[in-house]
Amino acid sequence: MILPWLRLAAMTGLLAVAQAAEWDTFSDTWVATDALGRTMPTGAQVGAPRADRTVGMFYFLWHGAHIQGGPFDITRILAQNPAAMQQPDSPLWGPLHVPHHWGESIFGYYRTADAGVLRKHAQMLSDAGVDVVIFDVTNQVTYRDDYFALLREWSAWRKLGNRTPQVAFLTPFWDPAKVTRELWRDLYATGQFRELWYAWDGKPLILADAAQLFEREENTHQNQPTALPPGHTLGQTFTTERTLHAVSGRFPTWSSPHSGLTLTLRRDSAQGPVVATQRFASVRDNEWLQLQLATPLPPGAYCLEASDATGQIGWWSHTEDSFARGTAIADGQPVAGDRTLRLLWADGETAPIRDFFTFRKPQPDYFQGPTQPDMWSWLEVAPQHVFRNGRGEKEQMSVGVGQNAVNGRLGSMSEPGSRGRSFHDGKTDPRPEAVRWGLNFAEQWTNALREDPRFVFVTGWNEWIAGRFDEFNRVKLPVMFVDQFDQEHSRDLEPMHGGHGDDYYYQFVDAVRRYKGVRPAPALRSQSVRIDGKFTDWQSVQPEFRDTVGDPVRRQHPAWDAAVTYTNATGRNDLIAAKASWSARRAAFYVRTQGALTPVTDPNWMVLFVDVDADVRTGWLGYDFVLNRTRSNAHAASVERNVGGRYEWETVGTAELGVGERELEIAVPWKLLGVRRAPLRLDFKWADNLQQTGDWSDFTLNGDVAPNDRFNFRAITQP
Repeated sequence: MILPWLRLAAMTGLLAVAQAAEWDTFSDTWVATDALGRTMPTGAQVGAPRADRTVGMFYFLWHGAHIQGGPFDITRILAQNPAAMQQPDSPLWGPLHVPHHWGESIFGYYRTADAGVLRKHAQMLSDAGVDVVIFDVTNQVTYRDDYFALLREWSAWRKLGNRTPQVAFLTPFWDPAKVTRELWRDLYATGQFRELWYAWDGKPLILADAAQLFEREENTHQNQPTALPPGHTLGQTFTTERTLHAVSGRFPTWSSPHSGLTLTLRRDSAQGPVVATQRFASVRDNEWLQLQLATPLPPGAYCLEASDATGQIGWWSHTEDSFARGTAIADGQPVAGDRTLRLLWADGETAPIRDFFTFRKPQPDYFQGPTQPDMWSWLEVAPQHVFRNGRGEKEQMSVGVGQNAVNGRLGSMSEPGSRGRSFHDGKTDPRPEAVRWGLNFAEQWTNALREDPRFVFVTGWNEWIAGRFDEFNRVKLPVMFVDQFDQEHSRDLEPMHGGHGDDYYYQFVDAVRRYKGVRPAPALRSQSVRIDGKFTDWQSVQPEFRDTVGDPVRRQHPAWDAAVTYTNATGRNDLIAAKASWSARRAAFYVRTQGALTPVTDPNWMVLFVDVDADVRTGWLGYDFVLNRTRSNAHAASVERNVGGRYEWETVGTAELGVGERELEIAVPWKLLGVRRAPLRLDFKWADNLQQTGDWSDFTLNGDVAPNDRFNFRAITQP
């Protein structure tokens, strides 16, 4: 039974719920230059935001549900034994089919339910401009406990005023009924976390073939494919006591292209009157072909008939009687055995499910493109297809980091010739450093930006693992990994430990900004301020730069290896807002925290990084100076200049410091910052309780920084 408020929501598409006022951090106006020197575009370069452009990110919930030892890290295994891919019995490998990591996330070998990781994911994806994460539930498991852990954490995150992506699900391509019903019963029918449901065309989005959702009975017993020669017919009779919505059979093509047939449903028997017929072309090998009925049929006796074969095609059958309520037919006459058959019923809970969602049928194939309107892709080889809706609009395209496609077929990432991170223009760039540049990803984004659909589906964020196999898609090798393999042959955007670090995250930010647009950054509106610890004179200074609420790093959760617990308690002061004000003689900076400041005597307390020339090529990560890293007294902060681009600093003077209960202000003469007057633009960043590692990852893993990660606030004196 559909609940009354769900019926109203489905009718009206009104899914919004009351929640805290949004704390807009204006993250699209933050500036950043990545480790490769790529600078994120601004509004002046890409134009104003477009509200009708949406980014979805493929997101994986399975870290923890399939643990059988490990973690088994392929990259580390091959470093220990370069010949291990030819040695399936190597003790370094985990068991056959068990998950192996291709590498290590910056957050370690984590489990999905790790609250610290979930909060950081919400933050990083929102900062990048992701509107919705699309959960992978294509392997007939919904990961209920894990997606509820995420929903609880992200809902709490929103209650603080923060933005998070919303959520949707990609269900099994050919058989979504079980998963879709579980999602309906466990989540959607209960109304839980509805503020996080992503809506498309006024209803919650689900990627599922709606035609396959009906309750059903099926005969899947098969021991031989029965060929269907041209001019002949094959059939299967059956009786049903329920109202019939559709009927299917499973048909082999022996991988031959351009095979087809006609399915006909007859009433009563193989010679009975025709009630429905449909032609199928370009049938995929072993595909279930579904004859859809215009209107449901009443209980009774029927016969499904296949005829008019083209190419090489047959019907999967069993030589013994395996279906009690029918028999196999050949050229209109009964024969021994039965054929595969699937009957879909038109009653039950299917109707409310179909009414509730906006369905988009997912296309599993990397090469074929759409076969009907209202389909979406999740991953394709370049150049990707445009998927159009029923109105003919350019609705969706996919963009991927890499593809397990080999010579025009679905392959494994560990096979020679698969399309890794460095694949573009039809070949793999052989340079060792090419893996960092995301050439495959860039090529796919170029195609998507040119076509400019309403929705871009990106694969993916955090897959990380793949099972070990010895055979896939009729290819046999001693050791095989299908979807992920190593740094080159993988498709995660989440920053990694070592390797390419956060290169792909900022490449993604760049592309999203070019696709969605960026708000203009307002010019500085300064006010004369006194460094006296009173702060009222900062009220008229604009703009107010903002940072996420509630994000100081606090983490404690078991790792993939249950003997390990990831613990990080460096989060302390919660930086939420900052300002800057110029005068002819000096620069003044302000920061506010969510709660009371900890004592000024704390180590690594409330440090300000300044990039005076807004040029990442000078200083450490671009920072020419650091302020307040040390203090001689409660009212004076150190001013230190960078030495040689390393994480090394030399004192050049002191700055005035004022401290309140939850506010701090600091002023430094321009001459101490190495300039004679206020620059046209200046980048800055506040940090509390960094661990002074001298690595970019310190900004992501420890304490709190404003703004997040590698981003900076930019103060400009004119737009």
